[in-house]
Amino acid sequence: MSNDAEHVPIFGETDAYLFAEGTHKRLYDVLGANPRHIDGRDGFAFAVWAPNARRASVVGDFNDWDGRSNPLYLRRECGVWEGFVPGLAGGARYKFELEDRFGQLLPLKADPFARAAEMRPANASITLAERRYDWHDDAWMAERDARGRRNAPIAIYEVHLGSWQRKPEENNRFLTYRELAETLVPHVAGLGFSHLELLPITEHPFDGSWGYQTTGLFAPTSRFGTPADFAYFVDAAHRAGLGVILDWVPGHFPTDAHGLAWFDGTHLYEHADPRIGYHREWGTLVYNLGRTEVAEILINSALFWLREFHLDGLRVDAVSSIVYLDYSREAGDWIPNKYGGNENLEATAFLRRFNETVYGEVPGAITIAEESTAFPGVSTPAYAGGLGFGYKWNMGWMHDTLAFFERDPLYRTFHLDEISFGLVYAFSENFVLPLSHDEVVHGKRSLIGRMPGGTFERFASLRLLYALMYAHPGKKLLFMGAEFAQEVEWNADVSLDWHLAAEPERAAIGQLLRDLNSHYRAIPALHELDAVGEGFSWIVYDDRQNGVVAFERFGTDRSQQLVAICNFSGRRIDDYRIGVSREGWYRETLNTDAAVYGGRNEGNLGGVHTQAMSSHGRTQSLVLTVPALGALWLRPEGA
Repeated sequence: MSNDAEHVPIFGETDAYLFAEGTHKRLYDVLGANPRHIDGRDGFAFAVWAPNARRASVVGDFNDWDGRSNPLYLRRECGVWEGFVPGLAGGARYKFELEDRFGQLLPLKADPFARAAEMRPANASITLAERRYDWHDDAWMAERDARGRRNAPIAIYEVHLGSWQRKPEENNRFLTYRELAETLVPHVAGLGFSHLELLPITEHPFDGSWGYQTTGLFAPTSRFGTPADFAYFVDAAHRAGLGVILDWVPGHFPTDAHGLAWFDGTHLYEHADPRIGYHREWGTLVYNLGRTEVAEILINSALFWLREFHLDGLRVDAVSSIVYLDYSREAGDWIPNKYGGNENLEATAFLRRFNETVYGEVPGAITIAEESTAFPGVSTPAYAGGLGFGYKWNMGWMHDTLAFFERDPLYRTFHLDEISFGLVYAFSENFVLPLSHDEVVHGKRSLIGRMPGGTFERFASLRLLYALMYAHPGKKLLFMGAEFAQEVEWNADVSLDWHLAAEPERAAIGQLLRDLNSHYRAIPALHELDAVGEGFSWIVYDDRQNGVVAFERFGTDRSQQLVAICNFSGRRIDDYRIGVSREGWYRETLNTDAAVYGGRNEGNLGGVHTQAMSSHGRTQSLVLTVPALGALWLRPEGA
């Protein structure tokens, strides 16, 4: 192997032009470390964007980390340093050695475009020779567009790979991507979910960030294996009928010296002014999304995961922190935009471009925003003035619903507006209803831990919560452990409490979720019109005497109908009359008080016939037994 990085053109003229223009859509093929065959020799081409550096070289085991051995050469028209190291094979550790404009050596920098990295706490980048994976998911890829549409049944299982399950008998080690393909994938598929959502597996130095403080925009974390192992995991999910969504973080990055901070001796990736560039809540740096190259690199990261690993969607983290200049800032600690407002105009332009690019370049992929405010048009197409996301997390529904369920059933009847208010805005966006990881940490307690009362009441309330969620307009998301009512808060450092999952009342929760997912897929009324008001109609929303709400859901075919009744009180209600739209026999499709779910089997013996008595503005009505802390789903015969 030569000890010189030869000045062979790596960045073509077209690459340089597109990069400067901000329209390059395959930067990861030319920046970073890429295997090349040049002048009859195999090796690696290195290229790094560092326009303000005075000198750059690639260092690693292959040259004893000596920056004099393999200098790189500057392409001034685009600020990229490049070179070719013949004879270099895959698996080599490397970093970039940079001098700032004053000739001072900077800390060695990991490659922002690295495809693989060392296991933390080490942080060198690793050359990756084998880029091709033999995929077996053609059937899934051909169908996935339909599986992500607004009229599809989307039920997401959110998972942190590092703590879903561990090997305590082997020093509490992580499961590998391939082990997770053989355990996690069939588990989630067996529960009937449509998608897996992964907390970030982009490479990151600190376990405690859960992956949200990434240094590797193009590298699957080595904690669980190699990039090929991750591809195997995604492939296995697709073959099992599961889509895979990745949490992706374009809002901020950590200050670690080997990362993007002060990359070439200047604020290259981050804003220079801390009133814009420093995130006080998380102690991180904020990407300068108004800089053409930074926005372009982030969009290339998105395209990379969707293209190279066949991912089906990206859930963008903390969108509120991106779009608001005053997010988590006191007065005087932020800079208004040119109109004097608090909207980050550069960031919203970036998000529009990101969504337009994803939907234009990767057919069938979806984007989801975690946005916690009432920012307008998050899931409105960019061409219509919105941000262009496919979906938005409904944080208002989550907050109000959990606050309601934490109340003693005796007092819930006075707060039914916390259940009904969400329908005021339920169709303003394409919503996902999230009961996510953020709701079971930091003293918030687990979902079952929030429920008041004794054992029966707590589990009955949890069953009621799940049934309400699945009947409510919006796609569904549950965090791991929800399927067996994980008792304690989520701890990212240990496995879920799988030893409790076989307890009867917890196993019954799993059975309920399987049935909910099965009904959700099979009943058009539960998913076809999730995002439009024609799919929903209140029957009862303010019965404070009984603590009951009831509503109808409809499919595209109006005859596809489901009636949902929820009794939030702690007492059974007999002879409860509600109006319905159709005459005939209504079959009891679901009863959360069924013994198979851990209930008392109080209900309606499988169904009930309408009576020709008007109620709630309808000519027909049903007279029902509604179990305490129970939900009923009924469907007219033939629906």
